[in-house]
Amino acid sequence: MGPVPERAPEGSSVHSAPMARAEVEPVPIWQEPVRGGYSDPSVLGFTGLERMRLTLAGRAPAPPIHHLTGLTPVDAGPGSSTFTMPASPWWETPAGLFSAGTMAFLADAPLGTAIATALPPGQLLVTSDLSMNYLRPASTRSGELIGRARLIHTGKRVALSEIRVEDAAGRLLGHGTTRCFLFDPFPVTPEPPSMDDLPVYRPEHDTPDPWQREVVGAQVPQEVWDETSGLDAFRALIGGDLPAPPVHHFTGGRFTEVDEGRTVFAQPATEWLNSPARALYGGAIAWIVDIALSGAVHTTIPARSVFAPLDLKVNFVRPVFPDMRDLTATATVTHRGKSLAVATCELRNADGKKVAVGTSSSIILPDRQWTGAEVAPEDEAPDQAEE
Repeated sequence: MGPVPERAPEGSSVHSAPMARAEVEPVPIWQEPVRGGYSDPSVLGFTGLERMRLTLAGRAPAPPIHHLTGLTPVDAGPGSSTFTMPASPWWETPAGLFSAGTMAFLADAPLGTAIATALPPGQLLVTSDLSMNYLRPASTRSGELIGRARLIHTGKRVALSEIRVEDAAGRLLGHGTTRCFLFDPFPVTPEPPSMDDLPVYRPEHDTPDPWQREVVGAQVPQEVWDETSGLDAFRALIGGDLPAPPVHHFTGGRFTEVDEGRTVFAQPATEWLNSPARALYGGAIAWIVDIALSGAVHTTIPARSVFAPLDLKVNFVRPVFPDMRDLTATATVTHRGKSLAVATCELRNADGKKVAVGTSSSIILPDRQWTGAEVAPEDEAPDQAEE
């Protein structure tokens, strides 16, 4: 289930001006004391729609993932849910864009809560799989990312929903679907508290939430991509010869191994990535899988060429709890033709147990620049006659 944070603090804005980049950051964000909280189990005595309305009213504590990224619910009704997330420069990869999986990160919350609005008291859900199709990339120019989800079907044990991901201008960036399993965690439905007894949560901190802070890190200059293959650039990143991007400082994730058509990405299981379920947010797991997949494809790209992810499919195998040990995503390109690449990924926890598996495909675009015209898949037609 996606996170159900409170509204953004009064006076804050997801349309803020670009932030200056700080020179140093003494303590990495992902190692700081976590912010946010979790609802008492007694709130399961409410229906799913009532729980969402309590969240919108600020009567449920915001989970850590809200404080890290600004992911916030803004609307919910029977069978529908809308979340927004600021297009913060903290999400920037070495190429200066966001990993396409950032859209999956946003999407999991409204997809899950659109289903949750149809649940009776006492029932919860767990995400089985998440699929995304990408049309345009997300970047700081998006302003904010908006996920509008609606329920497709709900049964006794299985439910489906779909989502449109848009930018602040209303442009469609992607479309996705999810399947969730429904279950009853308690043998007896809890008695819900009186709504009048629920406080309004307005946490105050001495410093801004992470997504609101000055950004640390830098993108790789375009002249490097013009002269260097993706594989050599990734080797330089791992070796420290090129600067780490903002997203590394934001989540602690980093590439640890690289070869042509293969990457290994490690991400600490920090509580900052927790959802209201007290486990790592499904959208965060999908993002980890996606960034490893994209990295594997990027290692096959020659100088002065780019690629655009077309889709992502993630199957979730087991939950992840925040023990601060590394999750390890190993991605491999299984097909690389003239204009199409296909990759697979396995994500395992620190005990070597499989957490998720994913697949993706990408279109290869020669003689293009990351800082040039928008790398939008819907504007390109891949050659079907692959070598």
